[in-house]
Formats: sequence, C-alpha cells, structure tokens
Amino acid sequence: MGLPSRSIHLAACALAAGALLTGLVPASGALAAPVAPTARAAVEDPPTEDMPDDGFDDEHEGEQDDLVGPGGTAAGQRAPGVRAAPVPGRAGDFRLAAGGDLSGLVGRLDAALPKQGLTALMEQANRTAGWEAACGNTSIYGPDLAVNHRVCWAGDDLASTEWVPQAITGVSDAQEDEDWGTSNAEPIAVASYDAKNPGRSDQASGSQNCVQPAASDACNEKGVRVSFFNQATQKYRHVLLVWPYVNSKNNISFDALHASEGTCTGTVTPSCKAQNGIHAGGMVWYGNYLYVADTANGMRVFDLRKIMDLNPDNDADRNDPTPDGLESDVKDKKRIGRQNNVWYSFGYRYVMPQVATLKFTTAKNGGTTAGNQCYATGRPKASFLSLDRTGADHLILGEYCNKNNGGTSNGRVGTYPMSAITAAVEGAPGTVAAADSAFGLPTGGTFNNETLWHKIQGALRYEGTWYFHRSNAYSNGRLLQATPGTVDGTTQLVGNTTILQSSYGPEDLYLAHGRGDGFAPQLWSLSEHAPSASCPGCKRELYSYNMSEVIGDFGS
Repeated sequence: MGLPSRSIHLAACALAAGALLTGLVPASGALAAPVAPTARAAVEDPPTEDMPDDGFDDEHEGEQDDLVGPGGTAAGQRAPGVRAAPVPGRAGDFRLAAGGDLSGLVGRLDAALPKQGLTALMEQANRTAGWEAACGNTSIYGPDLAVNHRVCWAGDDLASTEWVPQAITGVSDAQEDEDWGTSNAEPIAVASYDAKNPGRSDQASGSQNCVQPAASDACNEKGVRVSFFNQATQKYRHVLLVWPYVNSKNNISFDALHASEGTCTGTVTPSCKAQNGIHAGGMVWYGNYLYVADTANGMRVFDLRKIMDLNPDNDADRNDPTPDGLESDVKDKKRIGRQNNVWYSFGYRYVMPQVATLKFTTAKNGGTTAGNQCYATGRPKASFLSLDRTGADHLILGEYCNKNNGGTSNGRVGTYPMSAITAAVEGAPGTVAAADSAFGLPTGGTFNNETLWHKIQGALRYEGTWYFHRSNAYSNGRLLQATPGTVDGTTQLVGNTTILQSSYGPEDLYLAHGRGDGFAPQLWSLSEHAPSASCPGCKRELYSYNMSEVIGDFGS
C-alpha cells in the first residue's frame, strides 16, 4: 500500500536498458575482459548526477495506496463503490518483451567487484528476527485465520519510515525440491521500497544535495532492497538492488533503482528530472533469477549468481581492495556507485545488479492513473507477482486498483508460462513472453460500503483456485477466493461469497508448497505498516497459514 502521500524524489536520470544502451553495451553475450588490478586510476569519476535518462516510465505518487484520492492527493470522504462491468481479460494486453542487452555492463561490473553466493550470505546473516512467541502479544490478525508461523523484524526495520516491506517469495518458488545448494536455510526473500526521503525535492533550501553534511542519510532515493531470511537461524541480511551504467568517464558504475546522489541544484530539467523509485509490490524467485515488479513497465530481473560483496573481510572500518585496483567503502551511507575511484553502496555490504528487463509492449490506456485507476484494456500494471507450481510452472502478474477513484476495471490478472519468461530473459532483446490467460477480477460484493473486489495487494493461484489479498488502509484486510467460471458466455473469475479477515496492511502472497521437505503447504504473506499515530496497533511481521485450513475456511 505505501504511505498516504509519497513524496516526490528528485533523482538524476540513468541508463539501464532499451535504445539508450546503444554504443555502451558489447554485442549480445559478450563480456568485457576482466580488469587486472592496477594502481588507482588517474582519472577521477564524477558523482552520479551526469547520468542520462533510463528510458523507463516513472510511477505516480501514492502508488498502491488505499488513501490516495482521485487526483493523487490524500483521500477525503470515501466515494461510494461503483460496480465495474465484467472484464473477461485479454491475454494480449499482458505481452512482455526483453529489453536491451545488459550482459556487457554486468560483465564489466562482475570483473570490477568481488562476488558472494547466497549460501554464504545466509551464513553471514547479521540481523536477528523474532520467531513465533518472540514476536510478542501484539496481534495484527483477525479471527478467521489461524496464524501458523510469525516472523518479526529487528527494531530499526520494524519501525523504519524509510523502508516499507511489500513483496515476498522464497526457495519454494526457486526450487521444486526447496533446497538451495547445500544450505538448510530455506530462505524467504522480502522486498522493501524506499518510501520517505525528507526534503528530497526541496531545492529552495538546498536539501536536494544529499551528500552535504547536514543531509540525513535517508535523503537519497535508495530504490529497493531485498532481505533474505534464514529460517534455520532466524537471521536475515539486506541486499541493495542496483543497475549498471557507464559514467561520463567511460567507467562502469551502478546506481540504486531510479536513484542518484541528488546534486542537481537548479530547476528540474530533462537531464535532471524528478523520478520515483520503483514500488516493488511483487517478487518471484525462480531458479537463479529474481523477478521484481515495476508497476509502470513490467519486471526488473536480477541474478542470484551476481551478488557483489563490497566488504569481504567483514570489517566496515577498513576499506577493501577491489579487483579493478580501487577500493570499496561501506560506511558512507550517502553515496552510491563508483565515485572518485571508490565504490560506495549506501552503506550496504551486498548489492545485486539488474541483468535484464521485461517490458510491456501494449500501449497505455489513455485514462488517468493518479488515484490508482485501472482500465479494462491496454497495458496492465505490474503491481504484484507470484508463482503457481501446482501444474506447469506459471508466473502470476496483477494490478492494484482503487475503483473508488474511477477507471473502468477493478483490476486484472494474467499468467505466463515460466518457460516463456526464462526464454525472454536469456534471449535476444525483443524476445517475447506472451501470457496464456488473463482475467478481470470479479465484480460482485461490497465491503465498507464500497466494492469488494479492488485494492488487491497480492494474488496466488493454487490447484486452479485463485486467492487474493485485499487491503483496507490501516485496518484488517481480507483474503478472498475466486474460481474461473462461465459468465455470459465468457470465462471469468467468480468470487466466493465467503471472505476471511486477514492482517493489518496485508501484502503479497507466497506459497511454500512443502513437497521437498514433506511439510504441509504454507500460505505466506506480510504486513507493511509500522506502528504510528494513524495505526497504533500496526506491526510489521511475516506470517503463514496452513493452506489446508485456508481452503477449509472457504468451504472448499
């Protein structure tokens, strides 16, 4: 859902994919030769304000936010629910295609920095989570669903106003046998987005310069980080997602997703414009790849084999040498990428670069989306993702929509064979991943005097039946169920009249199928809200339900 009013983040523009890579990326599949360690380069690198635009569409304010009104401002009186016409869904609208080839850039970055595997990263997890009863008595759960497992974050992550958790996936998505190498960590991965940057766009006061001494280290738009949770030790570790580019000195560098140092000091111009980070409302880990939802564009793709380690000796007080003859600094939380011959990462030890992009090919519908409006046709939004392993593996992609603010649809979901998704990631630019089905959400039912079937934060298909997490601002959300049926001669999703009360701030869904370990299937989700004046009873936790109990509670 996000914060009630998400501030505009001033970000310098950057190069990631598409036509703007022309001339910067070697031929498809070609990697630059490793750079032998040398003395520090004589040519100093600039900070990142010189990056060109990345070619991606920006997301609007208040993305996936129940409390945003029709004009993108804070919502006032709730509009009465207006039932949308049934939408059968058009698979062609969900068509994705591979973006520009990033292999050359990633190869250069790979040669410049040391790497770390996920198994070792899990063994070095440095933050202790609460588990089960250690999460305390504060309850964010309704009476309809019995919580089986609970995980709560360490103190600063539990209450952070900067990082807001949204998406969840895990090793059951990644591997049918649920084993990652020789590790028994059975990792769960959670994506959080950078939601609050104090004074970020206040150019008049000079606070847009995020490296000045007076600036908070929260000033920069840091994009997205992924927290890998080790179920065996109940510890977790953050990894910052980044994407590679070539700077004005022709050196390889990286930046956080849609982020920069913020040193643009004048009026926002095409070369230094205001951009938001991506919301990362959904995520799927499949094989070596991590797919992260980019609402306006499709999906960003990352490779678990390309996790870069900027502090191999685990001593943050001493800069480490890097294979390119430079050094890395993980104490400076205000800088990112290669600057003045030093590598920075906003203070994170681990970064993982984007290796591919899957972009929607359908044109946008012409209607406004400032209040999370959605439309029955045209390009969908990539608001959430999940994986269905109960038949041929499929990726699920769907939209968060607020029908109170208008639009012609409550939202749509589409499904893609994972074989097609993987082929597009590993194929040439333009390789298509076509959806093989699409549905509009059901249109019946009301909740809180508005339509029931909208404000969906996560969806999952399990053995042919669909499950949806419906948010409800700062109150308990709802878990919904639907099955495909024939309505007026077309196949549509038909909602179960039973609705189940879920947690405060419910988000994405992940199914730990348990087949690899002989465990009962678990339906995992997470809550996004930290305690606040608006919601003193809120709390951030990961949690699971026994899937058999969920099915039984729906009467099916």
